[in-house]
Amino acid sequence: MAESEEDTGLYRITEIIGTSAISWEDAARNAIHVASQSVRDLRIAEIIKLDVKIDGGEIVTYRARIALSFKYETKKHAGPV
Repeated sequence: MAESEEDTGLYRITEIIGTSAISWEDAARNAIHVASQSVRDLRIAEIIKLDVKIDGGEIVTYRARIALSFKYETKKHAGPV
């Protein structure tokens, strides 16, 4: 099976941490929402770790650590340089 031009390229993976007072799902959603405002062409988000912040024996913050991948933009040219 041949790769299409969309399937080839260079991707970067970076870790981000989202937080929420509601849930881990909400923490992940918050992280991706904020990242999507400054990073274009997000591709994959992988949950690496889930944890919580505890205060006085109660959960006060859910945290989701996410490996987020996005595609580098490349300039197209007519042929070899």
